[in-house]
Amino acid sequence: MLSYRMQIFPVKMCDLLCQTCDFDVECYTANGQDYRGFQNQTSLHGGKPCLFWNETFQHPYNTLKYPNGEGGLGSHNYCRNPDGDVQPWCYIADHEDVSYWKYCDIPSCQMPGNLGCFKDTGHPPTLPGVHEISNKLTIQTCINFCRSQKYSLAGMESGYACFCGNEADLQDHVESSSMECNHVCFGDHTQPCGGDGWIIVFDVRVGACGGNYTSPAGVIYSPDFPDKYAASRVCYWTIQVPGSYAILFNFTFFDISDQTDMVELLDGYTREVVARFDWRSPPRGLVNITGDFVILYFFSDRTNQAHGFALLYQALRRQDARTTIPRGSDEKEHKDASSTLGPQLSSSVTEGSNSTANGRTSHILYVITSSPGKPEHNMPGQWAGRGETTGHSAMWTIYALAALLILTVVAMVAKLLLHVTVKTPNIPTVSGSDSCSQSTVSSEPWIILYRPSTISLFKKKLKNHHGDLSPLVGH
Repeated sequence: MLSYRMQIFPVKMCDLLCQTCDFDVECYTANGQDYRGFQNQTSLHGGKPCLFWNETFQHPYNTLKYPNGEGGLGSHNYCRNPDGDVQPWCYIADHEDVSYWKYCDIPSCQMPGNLGCFKDTGHPPTLPGVHEISNKLTIQTCINFCRSQKYSLAGMESGYACFCGNEADLQDHVESSSMECNHVCFGDHTQPCGGDGWIIVFDVRVGACGGNYTSPAGVIYSPDFPDKYAASRVCYWTIQVPGSYAILFNFTFFDISDQTDMVELLDGYTREVVARFDWRSPPRGLVNITGDFVILYFFSDRTNQAHGFALLYQALRRQDARTTIPRGSDEKEHKDASSTLGPQLSSSVTEGSNSTANGRTSHILYVITSSPGKPEHNMPGQWAGRGETTGHSAMWTIYALAALLILTVVAMVAKLLLHVTVKTPNIPTVSGSDSCSQSTVSSEPWIILYRPSTISLFKKKLKNHHGDLSPLVGH
């Protein structure tokens, strides 16, 4: 699976933009394949310590085999998921139970919209709505089924069972460790589909084709996520946060198959394309669009589907640049308030970073605004450039059309004069009433023919029969 790992700016540079961008490290794919956090033991309390990836040459995954940071490997011992397993893991030194690796129990490692792992005793079932069983079950097929049945929650159990329900059904249930729900889906072995007696629950809004967002922060997934997006998809999402002066976008996951499939960000009021991304031009950092209304557009052709994208947005308000949010309970209240819409969305993003030899991370900030100074590649409807506006472009277009019209008229007049101006022939002078009836061998009639664009005067013998043109014969 091809994917592009984002790099986000550090907190110091974030402070120059706003104080709400103090992002936590999270992962947003279903199996945590893009996890770039710093947990280095199999669980936070009493877990086994992880081995460094540059010291695991006796195992399949190490920095010698993947020297360019593939899968997040490097000179560190943080939990990663380089092989597309159901969740991040790491090698351990202790061969407990004849195993040299363990899953990492990372509580935060779940996509927004994944409401957690719950015990299902069946009396009554955790999600008591309709259900179905399928040997091709994936997260999105279950979500689509429950969405079509007008339920708000979808749950998977034992890899093949799909259950539907609503928010009220989870009120009396306590979330358990995600490691209890790491059975692979029968339809996709890279996705977790619950466990025996354990059900993993998702909000059905995950992977929808389009939607309307008004909360200050949220996460938007490509259609059919975490499955591959389907063919011939055309989806629109509106992000409108009144009172904000800009909206910050961060693609935490990006996997588009070819150059025809695309993702675009448009100004919500003018419909002008601000940024366009595809297979050859992936997003290379944060995208900052001025204004409070943005439209997200996605298109896929009929071939070469891929896993799509996960996009986090954060609205920037005027007070965000002036007020520092205190840490502690107030910060928690702010984060809770910023995730009121969407699949329990959080204001945190995946941190994609380049690992250096000393284990630290380097960060790069790329910012695209809706009014660039001199864009390298002009997009349809994009700003004309510094000192030029849409009115200037229209004015020059009118001048060009007027000049073209004048040249066309001049050419037509010249052509008309060229055809009318001919040499005057010597026609014999005849007198008498019967002059028109006289005919000699040396004299021939002169014919004037009218055509739509020219008038021609030329010498021609009369046909014995009537042709398509009706000549006017003189004298």
